[in-house]
Amino acid sequence: MNKFFLTLFLSLWSFSLFAAIDVYQFKDNQKQERFQTLVAELRCPKCQNQNLADSNSEIATDLRLKVYQMLEADKSDDMIVEYMLERYGEFVLYKPRMSGQTFLLWYGPALLLIIGLIAIFFILRQRRAQKKFTKSPDKHNLDQSQQQTLDALLNSDDGKKQ
Repeated sequence: MNKFFLTLFLSLWSFSLFAAIDVYQFKDNQKQERFQTLVAELRCPKCQNQNLADSNSEIATDLRLKVYQMLEADKSDDMIVEYMLERYGEFVLYKPRMSGQTFLLWYGPALLLIIGLIAIFFILRQRRAQKKFTKSPDKHNLDQSQQQTLDALLNSDDGKKQ
C-alpha cells in the first residue's frame, strides 16, 4: 500500500513541475500592460516563431524576468527593446526596423506582386497577339464580292470533297 501512495505522489509531483507559471507583481496596471505588450512584441531567440509571452523555453523565462526587472527599474520601452536588440539582434523583433538589411523584408512582397502583375500583363498581351495572328479571316474584313467567292468555294462540291 505504501508503494502505491509513493508512486501516486511521485507521479503527481512530477506533473506539477511542468505547470510552473510566471507570476509578477506590478506596482500599477500601466506597468503590467507595458509588460504584456513588450513580451508579446519580442520574439523568443530559441523558439523563433513564438513571442516571449507564449514560449516555455528557459531563455524566454529569463527574458520575461529581465523585462519585468527593467520595468520595475523604471526603464522605458525603448530602452528595454534596445537592450534586447543589442543582445539578440534584429531577429528578436517581430516588426523589424527599416534599414538596408531589412529592405527586402519590408518591400519584397510588394516588389514580387508588381513583378507578377507585369508578367501577367505581358503574357496576356502575347496571347492576344497570337490569337489575332492565327485567327481565320473574319467576314467583316472581306468586301461583298470576296465574301461571295469564299462562300461559293466553301459550298461547292470540290470544297466538300477535300
